Amino acid sequence: MKNVLIPIDGSANSLRAVRYMIDHVRENGPCTLHLLNVQSPIVSGTVLAFISQEMIQDYYDDEAKTALGDAKAALDKAGVMYQEALQVGPIAESIKTYATAHQCDHIVMGSRGLGAAGSLLLGSVALKVLHISHIPVVLIN
Repeated sequence: MKNVLIPIDGSANSLRAVRYMIDHVRENGPCTLHLLNVQSPIVSGTVLAFISQEMIQDYYDDEAKTALGDAKAALDKAGVMYQEALQVGPIAESIKTYATAHQCDHIVMGSRGLGAAGSLLLGSVALKVLHISHIPVVLIN
């Protein structure tokens, strides 16, 4: 059975990657799907001095819940099973690390995400994942 990671940032392109995998499951049978939302760490020493670690974690959890909402709804409606995860760290590196740790066969992701302004053809995260990952990457536009 295939083991596929879908990084989710809440963008329309990441939702298209989910729809692509829903179609794939319908045509080829079940596979293990992992939805991963990666939050950039809050690194400001000033913020960390005034906000507790619990409040920061709540922020990450809320942001992930928002980002994952439409993807989870689409998969639930289609009756496709999935696992969800949140990680905090450098986005592309966290995607690669998660995919490797969970022995994913493929990474299926949007070609551009919420930060598409940085690149005309491919988003910077997608491009970096292509460069650093040894796992096949399918880009959905």
